[in-house]
Order: sequence, then C-alpha cells, then structure tokens
Amino acid sequence: MTMLSRRNSLRHDDVLRRFQLGFEGVSLPAELADLLARGLAGVIIYQRNYRGAAELRALTAEIRRVAARPVLIGIDQEGGTRFALKEPFTIWPSPAELGRIGDVRLVERVARAMALELRSVGCNLDFAPMLDLHINPESPVTNDRSFGSDPHRVAQIGAAFIRGLGEAHVLACAKHYPGHGDAAVDPHLDLPVFGGTASRLDSFELAPFAAAARENVPLIMTAHILLPHIDPERPASLSRRMLSEVLRERMGFSGVILADDLGMGAIAKRYGSGEAAIESFVAGTDIAMLCHDWAAVGPAIEVVKHAREAGRFAESEWNASLDRNEAACSATVAAYSPQPPIEVIGCVEHHELEKEIRARLK
Repeated sequence: MTMLSRRNSLRHDDVLRRFQLGFEGVSLPAELADLLARGLAGVIIYQRNYRGAAELRALTAEIRRVAARPVLIGIDQEGGTRFALKEPFTIWPSPAELGRIGDVRLVERVARAMALELRSVGCNLDFAPMLDLHINPESPVTNDRSFGSDPHRVAQIGAAFIRGLGEAHVLACAKHYPGHGDAAVDPHLDLPVFGGTASRLDSFELAPFAAAARENVPLIMTAHILLPHIDPERPASLSRRMLSEVLRERMGFSGVILADDLGMGAIAKRYGSGEAAIESFVAGTDIAMLCHDWAAVGPAIEVVKHAREAGRFAESEWNASLDRNEAACSATVAAYSPQPPIEVIGCVEHHELEKEIRARLK
C-alpha cells in the first residue's frame, strides 16, 4: 500500500467514525460487520432486528465482537406505545403520563430501570428523553411522546430522565433539538416549519435542551425542521447557526451532536444522503444516522470521503468531532461491567414500579 492510499484508507475510517447505521433482518449483515471492523461509530437497533430478548442480546454481542472499538448500540425506549420496547420488557407509562405526575424522583427510577433492561440485551444508548414541547395539539410527533407543554417542567423531567439513565450506565440522547412540538408536519414525511422568532425559541423550545446541556447529556439529536426567521436556507439539522453557534457556542453543549435519520422525507426530498451528510457535518453534526435504506449507505460514505479528501471540512472541527465521538463510544464500556442478566427484563421490581405509577395516574 502506498503512502497516499494508506492515508486515504485512514481518512475513510475517519469517515466511518462519523456514521451510525440501521439495517434489515435479524442477523448482522456481512457489509455492516465489515464497516464495524473498520471503525463505524455505531448501530441502530429496531424491532425488525430481533424476535426476542435473548436473540437481541446475542445480536449486540456479535456487534461488539466484530467492532474495531467500543461502539454505540442505540435503541428507542421512551415508554408508552409508539417508541418503546414490547413485552417481555416492562411496559412503562408514556412520557405524557410521567409528565402529568411531574415527580422527578419517580422519573429517575423509571429511567434507571429502563437502563438496566437495555443493558441486559446489550444496548448502551437510549434515544431518549424526547424534549419537544407538546404545544400543537395536532402535532403528529409529540402526542403521548412529550412530557408536556411547560418548558420548565419538561426541562426538569428531562434532566431527571438523563440522570436516571446515566446512573445505570446507559447514554441518554436528548431529542429533537431545537424541538418541533409546534409543527404540524411529521418529518418522516416532509419538512416541518417553525414560524416563531428567535426570542420565542429561546423562551420556550430551547429551555429543555439548555437544561440537558447543563446536565451534561452525552448526546443531543437534531430535528429536521426549518426555522425561516432564524435560518431560512437550511433545516436545523443542517444549519451551522443552530448547531455550531446556538447549541455548541451559546448553550455550551460539549457532547455529541447526532443527526436524525437523513433518509427521512424532510431531508431526502431535498438532498441526496451524501450531500445531506456533508451539510450536516459542516453545520456541526458529529454523527449522522442512516436508518432504513441500506442502498444509500455506501454512496453516502463515498461522497463524504471524497469531500474530506477535497478539504470540505475544517481539520480542527473534524478532529474535535472524532474526539467527542471517541469519548462517547469509550463511555459505553461501563454498560458491560458487568452486564446485567437477562432476567432483569420485566422483573418483579420493575413491574411493581410500573404499577405504582399506574395507581398514581388514576
């Protein structure tokens, strides 16, 4: 291998460290195993990827075995019914129900219990808490998934959820910055628009994320939403003003910025996957997710690799992202020291806690 090809290979590995990928099926695809062996940042698990808890534990063990380094293994476990794990996992009340109770200590207990069950099947990252405010009653995103409409209450409950996960060694990922509870369009389908001013955003939508940053949340996931009064050109997930200037510099967030699935309609109808990844990295994203279209993965990685070789990214910013990603990945080691037994899933203690919450909701 020549010096140039070796340098290009290393850069390619650097590019892989900027992606987290989903996949189809219940076994680890050979292509994904290869990317993990070459330095991929992480994997997203969906219910399509396993048929039971024991199978999920075996799958995540295989992911860790083939990976070149500690990797993020993320899953949605918010509670409720829409983005939560099904039985035999404990069926927790929804975020909306936890918000109505408003007991931060109770929320911490729930998040700790969730984390133990996640660790037992090898997942080290929870794509929660969701900090979007439920302002628009017709919102297709926040109904039942939001802790409520009061920014200060949502901030307190979200911070408690982050603490609970962290105490049990699972990384929290606050989402979806800067919030799209006021929007009427589902970003899976098309681009939502936030019509408010920067002042309104500061007073309401950003308050829970500022609290999460103060809580040192390890990751924050971005929203694909256009804020025309703040950045009329790019959605928040591709906006340098919203990511580098507001979230990183003004709010002081020092963790990993994670771009929500770039295959969503909000982005895919306007950008190719590689182009979207480039724009998101330039804006300040550390890791981009591609969740549902495996055919887009290879081309996106190649486009970003060529952009890297062409000098599209500031070297200092690229290296700072790699450092943040490395720190987050290294922190996952604690999830397996030791790994809880699978019997913790749906255990008596967790069912008793779930029943306690149900009783308080009556």
